[in-house]
Formats: sequence, structure tokens, C-alpha cells
Amino acid sequence: MVTIKDISEACGVSTATVSKALNGYGDVGRATADLIRETAKKMNYYPNAAAKQLKTSVSHNIGVLFIDETCCGLTHEFFSEILNSAKTEAERLGYDITFICKNIAGREASFLEHARYRKCDGVLVASVDFKSQAVQDLVYSDIPTVSIDYVYNDRSSVLSDNVEGEYELTKYLIEHGHRRIAFIHGESTSVTDKRLSGFYRACEENGIEVPDSYIMESRYHDIESCRDTVKILMDQKERPTAIIFPDDYSYIGGRQGLEEMGLRIPEDVSVVGYDGIRLTRALSPKLTTYYQDTVEIGIRSVRKLIDIIENPKTSIAEQIKVQGRIQEGKTVKDLLQ
Repeated sequence: MVTIKDISEACGVSTATVSKALNGYGDVGRATADLIRETAKKMNYYPNAAAKQLKTSVSHNIGVLFIDETCCGLTHEFFSEILNSAKTEAERLGYDITFICKNIAGREASFLEHARYRKCDGVLVASVDFKSQAVQDLVYSDIPTVSIDYVYNDRSSVLSDNVEGEYELTKYLIEHGHRRIAFIHGESTSVTDKRLSGFYRACEENGIEVPDSYIMESRYHDIESCRDTVKILMDQKERPTAIIFPDDYSYIGGRQGLEEMGLRIPEDVSVVGYDGIRLTRALSPKLTTYYQDTVEIGIRSVRKLIDIIENPKTSIAEQIKVQGRIQEGKTVKDLLQ
């Protein structure tokens, strides 16, 4: 392994001068600094991260807490795009990513213990049971955290604007003449509560009373559950003219259920999704959905976390909302024409 001493001997300067040049200090002449950096590059020199950590108390390592109950892991379209964006931004800013779990060298441990074991400067809480004690122990520890789509007291979070997103999506259906609108939502979470709020607000503003039978629970990112739920929903005397699905991926199951019932989209029933994942944009007819800016969510999450890590005395806890937009497709029939 190449050391600072090797570079100093190659350049004919002291080790102190090499250290100053590689760390960007201004008291080394430009020509000498350029020579040192070029020599280090040619010799494939890499700084000793462990030694640097002992000196600065910063590991430049960010933990990611991602526990996916749907067992899709990193193939989960929504979260994979967020995490990829977060990884790219973290690396651009000089940080590495480590996934946090409940295991240290084969023995069970808490999320907090694992984060400390891996010497994480901070942790991005992306997908997990946010209310569990193990997660709260981590969030309210001395390790900086930023959560995605969940708000903790006095901690920073990055959120999709789920209230306004569902409000805009529902209003879009109403503007196309739909008044019998059904909403299949995911399991009980803060995201579900916010989307239901946006849905009901749009309906109330337009004088629409929603039958209880039009509100049904399925599961996020669950094709089979949504397929079965659609069949129950559409097997009632007065069918809805439009269905809002919990997310784009679940819509695939709902679409299958409608086809099995002999119902066409949008001729017999209009449908909309939520997320804006690439997969459903390739289906025919193209799905009308609400696009969440996953790239921006990942970037803003990492930037805020690094701000807390590097500026602990000036960084403040805040909720950062990332706006989305409606992506029009061909799955909504205009009943006003």
C-alpha cells in the first residue's frame, strides 16, 4: 500500500507538505501541490479511511434503514429509485452507503447497535415499521437521522405531498365528469391517512358523498390483494365509474381483476394509479397516475442528512415536501363529452 512517506520521497518534499497538499491547505505552493497530487494519482494512493476517522471522528459512512414488508427488496420500483438517487448523491458528496439491519457478525443486535458498530455518521430511514421501538431508539439517539414519508418530533423528514397529490388526482377525475369514485387504499399508515384526507377534501368541495362501500383496503405493492379487492368492489349494484388504486404496481392486479370480470379500461371504468413508475407507463392503455419525484426525494434526503452531520450547531429539524404531478395517460374516460 502506498503511503504519504512514499509520495514524499518520490517528490523530494516532507511528509507534512504532502499531507497539506492532499488535504487542500493553501500554504503549499501551487506547482508543488500539483506535483504531489499528480504523483499520488500515478502511484494509486488512497487515504487510510480508518486513520482519517480517528483524527476527524467522521467516517463518511451513511446508514440506510430499509426493511420492505412486501419482500421485493431493491426491486421495489418506488424505493429503488429513491435509494439509487440517494446513493449517487451521497457518493458525489464523499460518503459511502451501508444498509442497517439487526445482525452483527451472526448475532442479533438493535438497529442502533448496528449503526454504531458500522460507525455511521447518520442514518436515512427509508422503509420500516416507523412506530416500532427499535426504530424510535435509533431516531431519538445521538446519531443524526432523516426519515422518508414519516414525521418524528424534532427530527427532519423528506415527504411526498400525499395530501395534495391525492387531492389533485381526485379533482382530475371530477373534472372529467366522475362523481362515483372508489378509492382502494393501502394498509393503515400515515401515508394512507394523508391520501384519504386529500381524497375526501376533493369530494367534499364538489358536493360528492362517498359511499362506505367505495372505500376499500388492500395492500401497497400487492398485485394479488388488489385483484381480489377490485372484484369485490365492482360486484355491487351501483358500480363506481372510476377507481383510484393505492399505487401503480397494485394497479396491475386490479387491471387483471377487471379483465377477468369482462370490464374494459376506460370504456367501462376509469382508473388512476399513484407513483409514476416506469413499468406501468409501458402498459396499454397508458396509465394516468400521480408521479412522485423519487430522484428529488433521494437527493434532498441525503443533502439534509449530511447537513445535520456536518453542521450540527446550525442545522435545524424540518419537514421538506417534494411536489409531484399528474401524468396523463389513456385510462380516464371523459364523461362530459
